[in-house]
Amino acid sequence: MRVRDDDLDAVTPIDHDDGDIGEINEIVGFHIRLAHGACYRHFTETFVDLELTQKQVSVMWLVADHPGISQIDLGQRLRMDRATTMTIINRLQARHYLRREKSPTDGRKQALFLEPGGDQALVKARRAIREHENWVKGRFTDAEVKTLMELLARIHE
Repeated sequence: MRVRDDDLDAVTPIDHDDGDIGEINEIVGFHIRLAHGACYRHFTETFVDLELTQKQVSVMWLVADHPGISQIDLGQRLRMDRATTMTIINRLQARHYLRREKSPTDGRKQALFLEPGGDQALVKARRAIREHENWVKGRFTDAEVKTLMELLARIHE
């Protein structure tokens, strides 16, 4: 790091950076952002070979757990807007990972099902998620993980 030395009117190198960020260190949202960034980077590194995003994996996982789920219900459960949901489903369908069918119970809705390629991709994705989850949870005791999940749920629910 370099700082300006007003007496010399020149830039002087600092021997070390003590990492002090002042009052910002007391902002909870700042730490949530840093934690999210670290998790996102690790997830991306873990999934680089699969060429899937977190949201795409979540969509495939939910469809696998609830074959025939409607596009609308899926978006609501994952708290995604309609445009995002449709874009993700379109991309997964283009890769032959899932298919849409007319809902047998409501003709206005699209029912979603995994294709064999989606099943295979989800098997690999679940393996990568276990690796990622072990990385995250490895920083905490089991009790701390439970508490962390409860605390985070208070924010997003």
